[in-house]
This record gives sequence, C-alpha cells and structure tokens, in this order.
Amino acid sequence: MRPDGRENNELRKINFTHNFTKHALGSVLVEFGDTKVIVTASVDLKKPKWMSEEDNRGWVTAEYSLLPSATNTRCKREREKVSGRTHEIQRLIGRSLRACVDLEKMPKMTITIDADVIQADGGTRTASICGGYLALRDAVEKLMESGELAENPIIEPVAAISIGIVDGEIKLDLNYEEDSHAQVDSNVILTKSGKIVDFQTTSEGKPYEFEKMIELFNTAKSGIDKIIGMY
Repeated sequence: MRPDGRENNELRKINFTHNFTKHALGSVLVEFGDTKVIVTASVDLKKPKWMSEEDNRGWVTAEYSLLPSATNTRCKREREKVSGRTHEIQRLIGRSLRACVDLEKMPKMTITIDADVIQADGGTRTASICGGYLALRDAVEKLMESGELAENPIIEPVAAISIGIVDGEIKLDLNYEEDSHAQVDSNVILTKSGKIVDFQTTSEGKPYEFEKMIELFNTAKSGIDKIIGMY
C-alpha cells in the first residue's frame, strides 16, 4: 500500500475544470492529487516569425512555469532566463501537442499553451500535457464556431502519465515523495490509438531489466487510457 492508500496501478484523483479563467480561449484547472496546474490556450492569428513565407502551416507552442509558492520551499521566478529544466518541459509539452494536430489545417495561426503550476506534488509536466490538450481542444472548438478555423485540426487526443519503480515495485502516477526516491523514473505520452509520442525511462541507480520496461509501458498505457476516458 502506498502512502496515500492507492494500489500500485491506481491513478491519483484527477479533476479537469474547464473555463477556469475568462479571457483565454481555452483554460483548464488540472488536478492530479495535490498537483494543480492552470493551463490556458491563447491564439495569435499569424504564424511564428521563424517560419518561411512559403510555409502556410500553423504552430502550437508552450510555456511552463512554477509559481514561487508551488513547492515546499520558495522557487524564484524565471524572469530573465528560463532554466534548462523549464526549457526541456516547455519543449516536451509543445512537441506532445503538435503530435496530435494537423498543422496544415490551422494555416498562419499560432496557439500558445501556458502551463502555470500553482501547487507541485510530482507529475507537473504530465499534468500540463493533459490539461494542455483539453485547453487546445476547447480553443479549437471556439475558433471553429467563429469561422477562424475551417476544419478541426486535432487528429486524436493525447495524454501523459508518470510511472516508476519505487522500493522494487512498479507504481503509477508518482507523487513527489515517491518520485524523489524512485529507482527508475519514467514519463509516457501516448495518443488515444496508442501511438508513442514520448517514452523516457531512466534508471536512477542500478540498471533494470527489459521485461520491467515492458511492464512499465503497459501499466502506463492502462493509466493513459483511463485519463483519455475522462476527457
């Protein structure tokens, strides 16, 4: 039994509150246990400056931040330069959401997903991806209603979950206490049809067996299927 009473293959309590803020085209409060993230989708009706004139695709990008009081000790705001960790997470969120979108169907449009962690207890990046998909979907629906999008660019849902080996056992959806002393740490991102967007698994100590990697993946997939079922 885990510290919070869950079974090893059990998700934390998950909630998605839509339209959490009134100005963003899409906004969702994501709660994975005690991890809470506000995710918003903002739309700019022009493509990124780095795109060539001949390229008529749209783009989906992401920014991520921790509020100073999100962790048990105050973290400084990244005002001038983001850390390597933040940069990595931003790229992961953006890459994951672009994987479920046909950019040709949102020409000359940029959608920015902002994930702001207001309380961190493990799994902030995976919660941000799940909330990011929902905020993106809500924004796309409004853009179609307004006529700014002719067709839906979303191919299929995407979701993410953390998983690891803690005290020799595979455990799904790690909280901070579990994540901080995991022997193997993994983040899995899949589409609804089971296609892999990202499967990053790292041993924090001794190497682990191939069979354990397969079990990690299959357990994570079962969790992702449940999350997508909540969408």
